[in-house]
Amino acid sequence: MSKEVRPPRHRGQGGMAPVEKAKDFTGTIKKILETLDKEKYFLIVAFIFSIASTVFSIYGPKILGNATQKIYEGVIAKLTGGGSIDIGRVHAILKSALLLYIISAFCNYLQSYLMSIATQKYTFRIRNQLEEKLHKLPFSYYDNNKRGETLSIFTNDVDNMQICFNQALTQAITSITTVVGIFIMMLSINVSMTIVAVLILPLSLLFVINIVRKSQKYFKLNQTNLGHVNGSIEEMFSGHNIVKTFNAEERMLKEFNKSNKLLRDSGWKSQFLGGLMHPIMISIGNLGYVGIAIIGGYNIIQGKINVGELQSFITYSKNFTQPITSLAQVFNQIQSMVASAERIFNFLNEKEIKENKKAYELGDVKGNVEFKNVSFGYDDNKIIIKNFNAKVKSGEKVAIVGPTGAGKTTMVKLLMHFYDINSGKILIDNNDINDITLQSLRKNISMVLQDTWLFNGTIKENLKYGSPDASDEEIIEAAKAANVHNYIMALPDKYDTIMDEESSNISQGQKQLLTIARAILADSKILILDEATSSVDTRTEELIQESMDNLMEGRTSFVIAHRLSTIKNADLILVMDKGDIIESGTHDELLKKHGFYANLYNSQFEK
Repeated sequence: MSKEVRPPRHRGQGGMAPVEKAKDFTGTIKKILETLDKEKYFLIVAFIFSIASTVFSIYGPKILGNATQKIYEGVIAKLTGGGSIDIGRVHAILKSALLLYIISAFCNYLQSYLMSIATQKYTFRIRNQLEEKLHKLPFSYYDNNKRGETLSIFTNDVDNMQICFNQALTQAITSITTVVGIFIMMLSINVSMTIVAVLILPLSLLFVINIVRKSQKYFKLNQTNLGHVNGSIEEMFSGHNIVKTFNAEERMLKEFNKSNKLLRDSGWKSQFLGGLMHPIMISIGNLGYVGIAIIGGYNIIQGKINVGELQSFITYSKNFTQPITSLAQVFNQIQSMVASAERIFNFLNEKEIKENKKAYELGDVKGNVEFKNVSFGYDDNKIIIKNFNAKVKSGEKVAIVGPTGAGKTTMVKLLMHFYDINSGKILIDNNDINDITLQSLRKNISMVLQDTWLFNGTIKENLKYGSPDASDEEIIEAAKAANVHNYIMALPDKYDTIMDEESSNISQGQKQLLTIARAILADSKILILDEATSSVDTRTEELIQESMDNLMEGRTSFVIAHRLSTIKNADLILVMDKGDIIESGTHDELLKKHGFYANLYNSQFEK
């Protein structure tokens, strides 16, 4: 019953959720490197400091071992009566070790600082490119892609790439340098003990791989069950009124308990198995320390190494497995980063709107519009507008009516050049819209859609959206023409009232009035109203109609309406069905024909 909700990424103790992989890992890595600009210099210097920091920190235990050896030799000499501890020498060694660690910390600080600069610069540029791309995409992209997926690219993928870019790359460099450096230092101390330390790794990996194989299915199951639980919660929360109305609380609770039990069962198994890895690694590591201690003690007796070198080696062996484990986690992060980068680059490579390079600015517009043999289909194999012809004179009010799916909204979208037509021409004052710049075309057309859109800001800012230079007097006049001025003045902050992102602090009807006022303020020669009065009550609709009649004087207006009572006074009514004009004329003329329009009109009043 519950709809599936995409669960959040979840990381259990000692285990990781499945990581999404890129389809073209190598190609995406190359693309990332190619898109780096000045950031690459920051990265190179950051990597140098990262390596320097690691090398200095790796050499530290070797120096501390020398200090231990000096103390040991001094203690033995004192016990045998042959000398004492050379405190000055020990202090000098410890000072040099402290200096190394300070230099290491300083290099690490510089590395972090430079990586942060490089990461922020890169993601800043990527975000700008994404925003620019958004405005260059054709409307077909928005028709064929879910909003949530595109939004996820702007938020989740960019953030994920930023975090992984900053952390994973330096961690990878540090881990590789640490493994190689420690291995060299251990070899320089003793070869046989190094072999024992290295042999621990395959044994550890064997146990870890077996645990991961067993736990992975439970982590996947846990993710699925988590999605079901989230879906149940969302369903109950969003539809709590319906649940209570039909007394379904007990049934919904039983379903939730069932999903929650499955989540509990898969959760504890995944957590338990995932949590085993760390103690097993420690146990195997301790076995390795025992072997190293035995061989080390034997080598000390043989005079092959000293006590200080054994201490250094044990320190190195403890730190040897940690960077290898980190590398496995880092690789998962890098895979995740590359998968995010791949989606970002795929979005940036999307086909853009192709504007005629020879396009010119549309000058003084009178408002004559003509459709000449226009054919169009969202899919080339399915033409929905067939050989459409219509001629509209400047200042005329044209109503387009017809059943759902007849092509009414599609026609005005073609006029706005949201889509390229398959054949024919659309002319404005005898200018083909394909030869006109998109900016100048849309500047001369105002559009009010059925779905209102208002952004988070003041009412004044929303009204000025299409006319940034409009004066306060012009704003008030536009609001009055849309019959929304009195409503605004009744608000506490009047035109400075803040509207939230969803505009939930005003009614749907008031939102529509504000969008109409915004279109009025734009003062374009061509006006498109697509179901502009569908969300208002009858009284408000009458007020809008009255103001619209005044507004449309001297403007070419296209009105799409299902309520036929609102377009009685149109100069021309185009009746569409299945992409064709089947009737045309005034309201009275069409009623006298007793055709499609008359039946449609009379059926509304019969209902």
